[in-house]
Amino acid sequence: MLDGQALDTRSVAVDGRVLEPGEYRIEDERMVIDQLPDRCILTTVVVIDPTANTALEGLYVSGGMLCTQCEAEGFRRITWYPDRPDVMARFRVAISADRARFPILLSNGNLVEQGELEGGRHRAVWEDPFPKPCYLFALVAGDLALVEGDFATRSGRKVGLRFWVEHGNQDQVGHALASLQKAMAWDEQVFGLEYDLDVYNVVAVSHFNMGAMENKSLNIFNSKYVLAKRETATDGDFLGIESVIAHEYFHNWTGNRVTCRDWFQLTLKEGLTVFRDQEFSGDVNSRGLQRIEDVRALRAAQFPEDNGPMAHPIRPESYVEINNFYTSTVYEKGAEVIRMIHTLLGAEAFRKGMDLYFARHDGHAVTCEDFVAAMEDASGIDLGQFRRWYSQAGTPKVTARWSHDAAARRLTLTLAQSTKPTPGQPEKLPFHIPVAVGLVGKAGDLPLRLEGENAARGATRVLNLVLPEQSFVFEDVAEAALPSLLRGFSAPVVVEAPYGQADLAYLMAGDSDAFNRWDAGQEPGGAGGAGPGGRPCRRPAAGAWTRSSPPPGGGCWPTMPPTPPSPPRRWACPAFRCWASAWR
Repeated sequence: MLDGQALDTRSVAVDGRVLEPGEYRIEDERMVIDQLPDRCILTTVVVIDPTANTALEGLYVSGGMLCTQCEAEGFRRITWYPDRPDVMARFRVAISADRARFPILLSNGNLVEQGELEGGRHRAVWEDPFPKPCYLFALVAGDLALVEGDFATRSGRKVGLRFWVEHGNQDQVGHALASLQKAMAWDEQVFGLEYDLDVYNVVAVSHFNMGAMENKSLNIFNSKYVLAKRETATDGDFLGIESVIAHEYFHNWTGNRVTCRDWFQLTLKEGLTVFRDQEFSGDVNSRGLQRIEDVRALRAAQFPEDNGPMAHPIRPESYVEINNFYTSTVYEKGAEVIRMIHTLLGAEAFRKGMDLYFARHDGHAVTCEDFVAAMEDASGIDLGQFRRWYSQAGTPKVTARWSHDAAARRLTLTLAQSTKPTPGQPEKLPFHIPVAVGLVGKAGDLPLRLEGENAARGATRVLNLVLPEQSFVFEDVAEAALPSLLRGFSAPVVVEAPYGQADLAYLMAGDSDAFNRWDAGQEPGGAGGAGPGGRPCRRPAAGAWTRSSPPPGGGCWPTMPPTPPSPPRRWACPAFRCWASAWR
């Protein structure tokens, strides 16, 4: 059974014998051929009209050039084929075209043959030695300018890096080329993953209908995510290009070499690759700022999605339209789920899990379960309850309270979790939530020793919240230290804690965690419906603020005052050595 849409079928042959019309049938955009041998060569000849393809899937004309977009189900508009991600094959693609109209002919893999034909035509043959699903097929034909670079892999191979852009844009490719080189070096260093072909092509045109697509060795980008020059681009433009270039490159292993068994496993490639591009951006820029930006985006888009009528788990169970699968939940929350595994296992064990994942599944189409199993087997850590993050929708709420026993030098932190019902899931089981915690004292972070331990183990500890409510006891806490909860935003949850304004100001000044230090200064009820670390906090009562007065209890205003100062300004707090936002 083969999939096909808008195809003018001219012939179908099996092992060289052309089938009669009665030997196959086309019904509901499916071709059915009965009584095929176990092994055969099936040849179909079809005619398609890219100029009439307004679906912008498959092969279509855009801006005078031919290009493709095959994810998720576009390849069926090119030829008859089992258009599923678990069908992986090696592709050899021969392209011939009028040289004047289409001087550049590109497809996946390595260029193995090219030459001139009669009548002003020319030919190129591309061969990809690695099996791939058809959604990664790509073809580009047009008149494009070339900007070249190269990269020397750790094994000593020289890879040609080729950016194809519209004429006149060659001077805007330098940053994208440098970003690609950094991403290739980072993936070798952090994950041991080397690029596997002789050439890496990137096509960047202003009229590509998608943002970017990771087709094997032939990425196609909208020029927004490639072109930039200092005279006109912002810092955000440069950072965005760096991130997207890296994301599509990282798909070479997490998505291409190992792909999804079916589209319900989409987060297997997208969540993992978003996590990888976030880690890359954090390493080459500022890790704290990167984490802040990632969480801001999560709270702005995914938290509302999780709390609305379209709430769904990162591995959905059904769909009406496949393109609706590409959601913030699948991508951004999916990345947070991978990050939690990284947090629970630690960097070294996570790397071992990645190595095992590739060793087991390179060249295969697999599931989220296969990924989690590799992490379990490599680390020896049970992730059974953690799997609920893949099947349960919703944003958990973690409620915190604490007490300090000065005589016993002990601080007890109690955490409780709950998740509201979501469509189709009226009852929720407890998640396995990694809660990274520190204790901030007068001189900064305190060393942390949990009850039952012989010695302190660092200033940040990851607590495993697996029950509806649990208490954690910290020993040798001489002062009434303030808990710094969910450090690094260690889980995609909302935290409710009894922080007052003075507490938040204290965290702004003294917390060693960059994310929590920033988060303590955010307006309560901000993006995602929560304040710092997902923590609601108290806004000062209207009328209680003047230009010179501190908030009740002292400290500084970590949030926007209820009425604007005149003139607008930012307010300093010398006692706490921090700036607090006022009306701007």
